[in-house]
Amino acid sequence: MEKKRVLFISQEITPYLPESEMSVKSRFLPQGIQERGREIRTFMPRYGSVNERRNQLHEVIRLSGMNLVINDADHPLIIKVASIQAARMQVYFIDNEDYFHRKEILKDKKGKEFEDNDERAVFFARGVLETVIKLRWAPDLIHCHGWLASLVPLYIKTAYHDDPLFANSKVVYSLYNENFNNPLSANTKQNVLLDGINEENIKLLEEPTYENMSKLGIEYADAVIQGSEQINPNLTAYIEAKNKLFLNYQPEETYIDAYNEFYDKVL
Repeated sequence: MEKKRVLFISQEITPYLPESEMSVKSRFLPQGIQERGREIRTFMPRYGSVNERRNQLHEVIRLSGMNLVINDADHPLIIKVASIQAARMQVYFIDNEDYFHRKEILKDKKGKEFEDNDERAVFFARGVLETVIKLRWAPDLIHCHGWLASLVPLYIKTAYHDDPLFANSKVVYSLYNENFNNPLSANTKQNVLLDGINEENIKLLEEPTYENMSKLGIEYADAVIQGSEQINPNLTAYIEAKNKLFLNYQPEETYIDAYNEFYDKVL
């Protein structure tokens, strides 16, 4: 029997970023899933705070060189890769000078969210999917972590649905105890649009708040996981209302096995 393929797309992964609930899960979950006999690929943004020399990142020339058009501007897509030797796994990095070379992640030093976070989310989601197409690697399951990856379920079910690589892909979306204070840019809806997406698909983005970005992720995912013990109660209610296949919070000792079993249910 062929190994099932799981694609992990995460906003943050340790040791490249400081430890948090999301970055730790995004580091050890892929390793655990690989050890349980599945094939994996893992992606995150190459933020400016990721030390390229210390982490031995190098550019993958054959995957780089494409331009993504966002907000009427061309943005070169650069792909880098690093290995976590202890886990025998590689991490692919989505890189672009305009979006990811600043030292902070999603907020500036004063704690204010970057005004182009919507474009960064679009670039990250599309960058991962275009790279997977170049790799010619068809994932059976795509597991997204964090709101920056919340557009992936939408894209998989609409704009990329006709691509044979994603035709049978199931999408899982993990919600964490995160938030942002101010809505994303007024252009968010426009920036998200691609062929295959209509206004109705992204009605939630008329007000691009953290809650609505997360609801969009839930709406288009096949299943949802509660990644933190506490998450926004409105999102819990939304998951119930949408009658989504759902896995509630799992403790550190057992979450890898629980997620692995949940993947089987989704598949």
